[in-house]
Amino acid sequence: MNPDRLQRRILDWYRASARDLPWRRPPGSSAPVDPYRIWLSEVMLQQTTVAHATPYFHAFLGRWPTVTALADAEDSEVMAAWAGLGYYARARNLLACARAVRDRFQGRFPETEAGLLGLPGVGPYTAAAVAAIAFGEPANVVDGNVERVISRLYAVQAPLPAARPQLRELAAGLVVAEAPADWAQALMDLGATVCRPRSPACGQCPAAGDCAAEASGDPGAWPRKAPRGARPARTGVAFVLRQAGRIAVVQRPPRGLLGGMLGLPSTDWTEAGPDPAAITDAAPAALAWRDAGAVEHVFTHFSLTLTVLSAEGGAPGLEWLPETSAGDLPSVFLKAVRRAQGMSGAE
Repeated sequence: MNPDRLQRRILDWYRASARDLPWRRPPGSSAPVDPYRIWLSEVMLQQTTVAHATPYFHAFLGRWPTVTALADAEDSEVMAAWAGLGYYARARNLLACARAVRDRFQGRFPETEAGLLGLPGVGPYTAAAVAAIAFGEPANVVDGNVERVISRLYAVQAPLPAARPQLRELAAGLVVAEAPADWAQALMDLGATVCRPRSPACGQCPAAGDCAAEASGDPGAWPRKAPRGARPARTGVAFVLRQAGRIAVVQRPPRGLLGGMLGLPSTDWTEAGPDPAAITDAAPAALAWRDAGAVEHVFTHFSLTLTVLSAEGGAPGLEWLPETSAGDLPSVFLKAVRRAQGMSGAE
């Protein structure tokens, strides 16, 4: 492999084929970049695709056009706007970071990778991405796309995730100091559009001829992956209490899964499942609860079967949400509401 030739070919390819993304400046441009837009897009993209994240990105910028505006927002508003983008812990970290930038740095992001790493919720990848793309620091930006590109270029035999230190070291050796923003985004685009997880388009790749995985005849065999264990299965009970077009809701604890979000009253979600006493204790009111069936939901680390119990009536001390706003609930609870509504419609 000739590193200089490889870098030149990848950068030429990127400058001719770069994706048009709303948070990105054109390749080779020296126009200023708003680090808020880069940071916001990178946080959103950690668990979803560009196509899915883009409308959320526009919506966030429309409501909170600066990091200070986001820092001043109510937690509940940001959590609701985040629904559908993955773990709500990321939304909590988003707010914590925005408020740190407002309070500690007068609304201006630190301009170095080391400084960015000092912000709450900012890990090595996000710090490197913002430093390279927004501030032109030759940082080593390695996401899942870049891992795949590097693992194929060098035919790294160690499986993920154990291979990550080696992949980072190899990627660091290719960073282009004169064009760090273009280089970081070029590798991301290469992995997203050409060096795809399945059916890589080697015939369109600027690294063709320098890629060890291509030379093997089976580039899709990289990156190597360790066998995955079975996803644990948990069960629980959710309560859909309805009264006059409203649904009883609770605010979940600030930490943990779906932390800080509005949800349905429910038992804990455990592999053993709740016992009758736990179901009675978790019920928001002593009413005639009817079994509405069950819903299935898959989280990253476990699958959930949620039995839905439905009733109509009221109880003191409950918070209520209009049924027409049920779409604001996390999807697992929306499924439960829809299940209860379907049961009621059949009666």
